[in-house]
Amino acid sequence: MKKSIIFYIHSITGLLSGIFILLMSLSGAVLIFHEELDSFQLPTIYPKQNSITTVDRCYQYILTKYPNAQISHCLIPEISHKPVSFFIYDLSFKKGQEKMELLLHPQSAQIIKTRGVRNDIQNNLMSWLSTFHNSFHLYKTGEFLLGFFSFVFLLSIITGIIHFRKKILSVLLFNKAVYKKNNLHQLIGVYALLFNMMIALTGLWMQRYVFKKEFYAIDNYTQTLKASTSLSFNFNKAYSNIQKKYPEFTAHVIYFAQSSKSKTALYGSFAGNAYVHSKNMADVIYLDSAGGVAKTRFINDIDVADRYDIINSQLHMGRFGGLGIKIIYFIFGLSGGLLSIIGFLMWRRRNNISKVFKHSSHKV
Repeated sequence: MKKSIIFYIHSITGLLSGIFILLMSLSGAVLIFHEELDSFQLPTIYPKQNSITTVDRCYQYILTKYPNAQISHCLIPEISHKPVSFFIYDLSFKKGQEKMELLLHPQSAQIIKTRGVRNDIQNNLMSWLSTFHNSFHLYKTGEFLLGFFSFVFLLSIITGIIHFRKKILSVLLFNKAVYKKNNLHQLIGVYALLFNMMIALTGLWMQRYVFKKEFYAIDNYTQTLKASTSLSFNFNKAYSNIQKKYPEFTAHVIYFAQSSKSKTALYGSFAGNAYVHSKNMADVIYLDSAGGVAKTRFINDIDVADRYDIINSQLHMGRFGGLGIKIIYFIFGLSGGLLSIIGFLMWRRRNNISKVFKHSSHKV
């Protein structure tokens, strides 16, 4: 009796989260190669020299072209043949309610392309897909659905383990009796078990906030533009001083101060950080209005418990290794979608067989 109840729960949760698992599996697998695929939508740069323009020059050029824009952040330019990305809010784009990405030439600092961040599928497919993966483009409703179906997916995995527990060892020991076409769902489920369990747990943890009452508070926030002014310090000089003080630190993202009282934040990573820590966002150095170091938040200086969110995010997105890790995540990432499709076909086949038997019994 218990076995049938567990199987029933496994079937219901699998069917209930089937479309969700399929969509998340496919989009997640593609997003593993976010940077590589996004490069196909970036302008081609043929540098005449290896030197890269400064952040200061890019920032000032943007102010001349968008004098009323609020400059949010930028990615530190690293390669001479790729554009420099700046993100701004401006009334000329979506009435200033959504970010716009400006792609600047790495030598001249001139704007060579603009694109949306959230809904510009034609020019920024990877960003559109990332938003889809995070909320189905449904804002708070989508975030709740993501949290809910993450829980259902986890429940489906747990009940699957309980129901098929006796066959797990047979699969791992390569028992020939198990390796049949009809057992494809079980075979994929066993080999991708640890991966899918990890994805479900880390995904649910990332969405845990949707189960708190604060999430349902009415949000009347409207983006209010604050026109950015010139930088109050020379960033290139400030960053040179940081590199002298912290030679193993490499900054990747700059969030600019939005007022004289706020601080400019440099997100990056130390060379000696553990592989499960983000290479882009693990460590933060805050600069005051003069470009001096106001405070720091280094990953190795905070409590282990406070590091968990970063580690959890890295594990979920597979951003802690090179090409090998990405390929593994891509292959196993597709397993969720395959399990969903095969499970649905099995359920439909069982239902069709049941109907045939019922129809035959009525005739008799």
